[in-house]
Amino acid sequence: MRTLILVLFLGCAACSTKAQDPARALVQAPGSAATAPAGDTLARIRAMTADATCTEHGQCRTVAIGANPCGGPQEYLPYSLMRTNEKSLLELAARHKAERQAQNQSSGMVSTCRHIPDPGAVCTAGACQLGASSPSPR
Repeated sequence: MRTLILVLFLGCAACSTKAQDPARALVQAPGSAATAPAGDTLARIRAMTADATCTEHGQCRTVAIGANPCGGPQEYLPYSLMRTNEKSLLELAARHKAERQAQNQSSGMVSTCRHIPDPGAVCTAGACQLGASSPSPR
């Protein structure tokens, strides 16, 4: 009986340790395709848009980020055409959107279905920023 309890206890401990350790979640079998978590994609997007240096409004754009359960993006980020590879950024944004949609669907997530319009971006004090009527990015 003690052996059975010990085996069950160790089995449960191993399961909870694995579930709580994000580094272990990325360990893949040799030859299998690695998939980065959605947070990693978002971090890469934020890094790409971090330097939003500009000299005029025409150099500034916005990128839609994520996906609300009811549709539409979760937020917008400003970026500069001077400092950002637009094609790579848009590809990452599309990947992040797909990851968020999959998460929303698998978790049964719901939202308030609030539509967030594209605020546009302007060059202010040498940096691209969201338009004046926009909520600040998270």
